[in-house]
Amino acid sequence: MPWKLFYLISDFIAFILQYVIRYRVDVVNYNLGIAFPNKSIADRKKIATEFYQQFTDSFVETIKFLSISTKGFEKRFTSNVEVLNNLHATGQSVQIMAGHFFNWEYANWGIAKYSNYPFIAVYMPLRNRYFNKMILDMRARFGSIMIPATNFKNQFHQYASKGNYAMALAADQNPGNPMSAFWVPFFGKPTPFVKGPEKGAKLNNTAQVFVNFYRTSRGHYHSHYELMTTAPNYFKDGHLTALYVKFLEEKIKQHPSNYLWSHRRWKYKFDAEKHSKLLVSNN
Repeated sequence: MPWKLFYLISDFIAFILQYVIRYRVDVVNYNLGIAFPNKSIADRKKIATEFYQQFTDSFVETIKFLSISTKGFEKRFTSNVEVLNNLHATGQSVQIMAGHFFNWEYANWGIAKYSNYPFIAVYMPLRNRYFNKMILDMRARFGSIMIPATNFKNQFHQYASKGNYAMALAADQNPGNPMSAFWVPFFGKPTPFVKGPEKGAKLNNTAQVFVNFYRTSRGHYHSHYELMTTAPNYFKDGHLTALYVKFLEEKIKQHPSNYLWSHRRWKYKFDAEKHSKLLVSNN
């Protein structure tokens, strides 16, 4: 099926989601109101419409990835992978910090195919075994090592012990317990972020690289890697997470519709009495 037809289908589904089913429209509007309070209602509506388009595009592109040729992918993806390869030459492992951007499937293949690192990716298993295997086989096409989040502790060490590695983490997940999180201002609102990525970076002394992946035109994407630090233990508790949040917010502002706004990022409310000791400045 040609790409143009896939995108016609995507446009139709996006319209249905936003205007008929109204899938998480209230959540999207609430999030955009917090992130961009100075934008007009019309501007925020435009961002929301573009978000739904990219949201459905990511699904049809994933289907297309089941049969796309290697040359077809190479024409549609670019990156400054030399940032990773320069770190690989030093012998230091790297933790690639990402946000919930579109389209992760391009970024996953790009790291595995073009970087010199063995690439570890953490995923959440699907309930349907058939679809779970199909997606895993697709993601592992260029050698990505897929580790389920449900068994991460048991499987990670067997790969990490073999030598230096690159591991990607979407670190803007909501924590299961806000009392065991770092609270960092995110678009001016105190927000809990999981501690795991920072703890892992310090424990394994991994370089921290932020990856900002976004589309340059429909169906074409670029992954831009930026070195955050090669010395994670230099940072006081919470400040490495705050640096990540600073990068995350900056990239969202650059490409507002590229973020997963249907995700309840501000699910928890800041309680000064309970959370003040957990609050970290990102200045």
